[in-house]
Amino acid sequence: MVSDRLLDGRLKLRHLVLLVRIEEAGSLAAAAEALHITQPVVTRGLREVEDILGVSLFDRGRRGVTPTLFGEAFLEHARAVIAQLRQADRQIEQLAQADLGSVTVGTHLAGSNVVLPRAIVALKEAHPRLTVVVREATPDALQAALLAGECDLVLGRLTGSAPSSIVQHMLYREPIRVVVREGHPVTRLGEPTLAQLAPYPWVLPVDQTTLRQELEDAFLHEGVDLPANRIECTTILTLRELVLTSDAVAVLPELIATRDRELVVLDAPLGSIRRAVGVSRAKNRPLSPAAHALLEHLRTQASALPRER
Repeated sequence: MVSDRLLDGRLKLRHLVLLVRIEEAGSLAAAAEALHITQPVVTRGLREVEDILGVSLFDRGRRGVTPTLFGEAFLEHARAVIAQLRQADRQIEQLAQADLGSVTVGTHLAGSNVVLPRAIVALKEAHPRLTVVVREATPDALQAALLAGECDLVLGRLTGSAPSSIVQHMLYREPIRVVVREGHPVTRLGEPTLAQLAPYPWVLPVDQTTLRQELEDAFLHEGVDLPANRIECTTILTLRELVLTSDAVAVLPELIATRDRELVVLDAPLGSIRRAVGVSRAKNRPLSPAAHALLEHLRTQASALPRER
């Protein structure tokens, strides 16, 4: 027999928001501060949900709270419900405006300098009143924003470790290239090895990203230690300035590296790092008309890349 205890009127939307904020804040006190309510109100709200479910959702400790097994399961559904409601609100607003409304797309390096701008221009030509919001962040942050309903689409390098709640659409494949400034000593080497490049300062992707792991694997394959003199950076403007004003070595997607006339692309042994670039979306959340239109323009612009190359 299926229980309707979550539909009998006791569970409120504020309960779901409260639970998600408790998890994000890590403590009841921090959640209360973030929600601008008192801690007893947070405690009472949490107790109400636990009474409805008949299980404990968080373990209380001296350093805060952590979700229990039951809590993790319920929070996944709570976040999905909140994301769906955010999407519903946006679609209603779009209908009220009698236009496509707005679309938020997340991006991180790959695809950001060619495919995305061209797709946005084409989209705006067809729908001038549509608002496009571009959000730049690390891949893990963008994935979280996508699942939370804060992004409609995410453009970037696709991975095989995406959760089942995310659908990926491949657009094209793009290698990673090594870049330095004009006049850098290694430009005289022709085809420098990683062993020859390792002594120089390196600008690397932040830890826990797919590209960072692939670079570490490439150095390991060549029997070379990861450069000790390194900077971890995900901001393209900062990365570019570091390369142009020092002897730093960096890696960039090919479309970014080869279109920057102030950067020199090296024939370094990173040909194995050639990954798919594509668009990610939430599986259980239908695309808005604006997001669907942008996705189609991204596909169109990506299909033109092989002819340009």
